[in-house]
Amino acid sequence: MNGIYKRYIDEKFDDKGMVLDYQFHYPGNFNFGYDVIDEIAKAEPSRRAIIWCDEKGNEKLFTYGDLKRYSDKTANMLTAMGVKKGDRVLLILKRHYQFWFTVYALQKIGAIAVPATFLLMKHDIVYRINAAGISCVICTGTCEVCSHVDEAQPECPTLETKIMVNGSRDGWYDFDTEMEKADDDFPRRETKADEPMLMYFTSGTSGSPKMALHMHTLALGHLTTAKYWHNVDPDGIHLTISDTGWAKAAWGKIFGQFFMESCSFIFDFDKFNAAEILSRIEKYRLTSLCCPPTMFRFMMLEDITKYELSPDVFNKWYEATGIKLMEGFGQTETTVIVANRYGITPKPGSMGVPMPHYDVHIVDEDGADVPRGKVGEIVIKTSEKVPIGLFKGYYRDEEKTAEAWHDGWYHTGDTAWMDEDGYYWYVGRTDDVIKFSGYRIGPFEIESVLAEHPSVLEVAVTGYPDAIRGFLVKATIVLREGYTGSDELVKELQTYVKKRTAPYKYPRKIEFVDSLPKTASGKIRRVEIKNRDYQAYQESLKNQ
Repeated sequence: MNGIYKRYIDEKFDDKGMVLDYQFHYPGNFNFGYDVIDEIAKAEPSRRAIIWCDEKGNEKLFTYGDLKRYSDKTANMLTAMGVKKGDRVLLILKRHYQFWFTVYALQKIGAIAVPATFLLMKHDIVYRINAAGISCVICTGTCEVCSHVDEAQPECPTLETKIMVNGSRDGWYDFDTEMEKADDDFPRRETKADEPMLMYFTSGTSGSPKMALHMHTLALGHLTTAKYWHNVDPDGIHLTISDTGWAKAAWGKIFGQFFMESCSFIFDFDKFNAAEILSRIEKYRLTSLCCPPTMFRFMMLEDITKYELSPDVFNKWYEATGIKLMEGFGQTETTVIVANRYGITPKPGSMGVPMPHYDVHIVDEDGADVPRGKVGEIVIKTSEKVPIGLFKGYYRDEEKTAEAWHDGWYHTGDTAWMDEDGYYWYVGRTDDVIKFSGYRIGPFEIESVLAEHPSVLEVAVTGYPDAIRGFLVKATIVLREGYTGSDELVKELQTYVKKRTAPYKYPRKIEFVDSLPKTASGKIRRVEIKNRDYQAYQESLKNQ
């Protein structure tokens, strides 16, 4: 191990080896592709970086030398196709290994990677391309999403270039063919640490998804994610279970574990299967794992005694494995903010304590710190300095940025309380975003689709508590005259949503009512629906 990360951080530890504080330092032209991936490749080109496999049994090993070579070739390919510094490039690549070649290539070029899920439909793609001004799409050819891109293109004047991975189609370049033609070396180009590098779409309670824009310094923030929360072993193998279209991939598949010169395990699958994950943890002897609570719950439903799991694998299942869960909290707009970081004793159910470089507070509606034990909003102080890892703002939306970030504070929109020992305990959202199986779903997107159905007069979409998935998407609907609620209509409405937006967003529960609760000004009171459903859920638990 060469200790690359030590070039960028000074640490202070207590006598038990737990980090107390750290300070970042980096050059003004810091670029993860050049300064981390390429530097490790220079020092140890044969050091393993990625172990990739798919459901069919195919397997590939990529070293740091491979990542440098293939990212350079990809950068040369993309620049030859016209991609330049500042361009926004949409990446819909599932867990294909070409994603890593591309994301580091774009960093080297100075272009902005915009990852997205392969579950998008035509209207989702039209919105994203036009909102971000996308000039190039690099897309998987293994599902229908590429046809949705083709359908969207006539409505997307900025889209110039389409590149396909694992497939062929008229009007698209073939990624592997074109990449192999390109030169192996991509000389360093001038980029700056505070320039845009990565952008994710994130859902809100109203309007269309926002675009959270991150600078090159985001990578430095995730150094702390890997070292102090994931406790990544430089000689081990780390798995973060996330599709590359989600920000969680940045948390554990793109930056931190490579700062630690470790190896990332990539399982290229479409649909989560707990038994399949467990079998690969056993086969590849993975040493650290990070995934949403929902996936842990599904894996707990399996008979894990059937699997020979190494003692460093799970940060969960203390009773089953003797290893404790180390929970953490953060957002698309941040790196990990609060965590049960390495060295502390976790409390089951607690998010842990703030990471040292974030000045975290819990405040009331007036912005005053609340006493311990009282619920308030989690905010980050930015008046003295903006912490490494916090986003730049919402791209092309100063109004939304100002709503979340003002008067020297970034407002997360999440609520929690702090106990006497300084541990944070999550409560919920201040707004109405639904957290379903690790996805953040904005009600407005689903309401807009349902409102187009001829049977729907009014609709409110909320989260309904669920022991496995956190919350289910629920639609409470007032029908138009002449329509009657039925099981057939429920199925019709669910199918209607699936065909018009990402399928995971469809309402698992639909309730037909005569009217929706409203304020005096006519606004729908979703909180009243949620409170009623929460009470019903609690009653159902008592009766089980």
